[in-house]
Amino acid sequence: MALSDSLSPSFYNHVCPQALPAIKRVVEDAVRKERRMGASLLRLHFHDCFVNGCDASILLDKTATIDSEKTAIPNNNSIRGFDVIDKIKSEVG
Repeated sequence: MALSDSLSPSFYNHVCPQALPAIKRVVEDAVRKERRMGASLLRLHFHDCFVNGCDASILLDKTATIDSEKTAIPNNNSIRGFDVIDKIKSEVG
């Protein structure tokens, strides 16, 4: 594995320096508005990693070619925080 392929905690400092401050701001705001949101986001990420590894597949919407984990029966109406993730993506993107 080349050094450039390895994970780095400072990766976004160079590639997208506004990413981590934006993520922190949005998450803190969401938790301030609803104290349980921190636990909900942790649960969302746990369920994403539970099936086929941490691939963010739980964030995909259902399409004609994708049977989404987001609306799968075990997750439907039980996993929260998608709105926070969407806000993060709009702030960073």
